[in-house]
Amino acid sequence: MSAACLRRYASPLGVLTLASDGGALIGLWFDGQKHFMETYGADGKRVLLSPEGCREAPPPAFAEAEAWLDCYFGGGIPDFTPPLRLCGTPFRQTAWRLLLEIPYGHTITYGELAERMGRARMSARAVGAAVGRNPVSLIVPCHRVVGADGNPVGYAAGTDTKTRLLALERANARK
Repeated sequence: MSAACLRRYASPLGVLTLASDGGALIGLWFDGQKHFMETYGADGKRVLLSPEGCREAPPPAFAEAEAWLDCYFGGGIPDFTPPLRLCGTPFRQTAWRLLLEIPYGHTITYGELAERMGRARMSARAVGAAVGRNPVSLIVPCHRVVGADGNPVGYAAGTDTKTRLLALERANARK
């Protein structure tokens, strides 16, 4: 999986790049963030995508992802998830699945996520590494995981972006 269909999306917080394997969304990154255009194969090994773009009609996953992003940035609370294909180690996949369970407008700590993974004794740093390698930002809400003191730490697109995303969600959840 070295080539993927790519599309750009202009969000209020910066340009996003979306990637699809033709059937599902496999990546969504803020341009320039850490691990940009990096995803994982079925074996869990890192794959850097080639920016070749679409050779055929854009996959339907893009329309669904863009509808989700339009709703999210438009002040709504998306009530659906576009088709996703999250490949990675079993540990990372567990972390990413649990991220999808964090409600809009809420946060948990890295330590709480470790407990939900059944690994309460694992360091928050190891869990943070898995969260930080999330290839589908926003939709798989890694920005909702905060430090033990509640501060927004450890976001691949920067803590300023994380702070703005959390503020957006809290403001919209109160409406």
